[in-house]
Amino acid sequence: MSSELALPDPWHHLSKWTAARIALGRVGASTPTRAVLDFTMDHARARDAIQTALQVDKLDKELDDRGFRSLRARSRAHDRAEYLRRPDLGRMLAPECLVQLENPQTQTRLLTIVIADGLSALAPMQHALPLVEMLREALSSWVLDSIVLATQARVALADEIGQVRGAEATIILIGERPGLKSADSLGAYLTYHPRPGRTDAERNCVSNIRPAGLSYAHAALKLLHLLEGARTLSRSGVDLKDESDANWIPRLATDRPNHDR
Repeated sequence: MSSELALPDPWHHLSKWTAARIALGRVGASTPTRAVLDFTMDHARARDAIQTALQVDKLDKELDDRGFRSLRARSRAHDRAEYLRRPDLGRMLAPECLVQLENPQTQTRLLTIVIADGLSALAPMQHALPLVEMLREALSSWVLDSIVLATQARVALADEIGQVRGAEATIILIGERPGLKSADSLGAYLTYHPRPGRTDAERNCVSNIRPAGLSYAHAALKLLHLLEGARTLSRSGVDLKDESDANWIPRLATDRPNHDR
């Protein structure tokens, strides 16, 4: 269809400020072909994000190159189809993972970070490592545990992993449910004194971590603030408020241009 037939929306200039679908214009009573094709492409990207497998070997090597130790784990969901149909299985650790995750050393102040596929493996593949590096540089009162790479994982899987590792707190970096403009959105969930049975009300979430959303530096700042707050309260969740924007931590004042743009 000729582009001359499309009537521009008078508010089109506002679209430069948002990725949302606004002011698309009209062709008669319909949406312009370009807008329909863009929608179809974004929908395909969202579907791909859900079905794409986490490249554990690649991520494992990247972690090793940067000096991180890593372990592997998976949930009781055997494949992607079962993972999507049975969310409960994605919250439980496969029994064969227990031995390799057991921590022989009792360590106080231990923080276990889990990198998991969730509903978008694109998100942890693209954003988890730079965020973990930024956290490592700023952790001063925590001992960073081996990074656990988890597949077919839901958020609550980190609770059992944290208990097995003997962690004081866990942070799971997990792919969020893809939106039509955000197939690579990373979420970070903090649980203090993790154990199976923790509810969503007992964790704190920092959401939409990606260059087009919350920057790595800002996300790290919030997580550090929440970690210290959780230790002070001896709990995480609804009683722990994110007041990081009002309590700036100078050590993270400088952003990293190469990662956040």
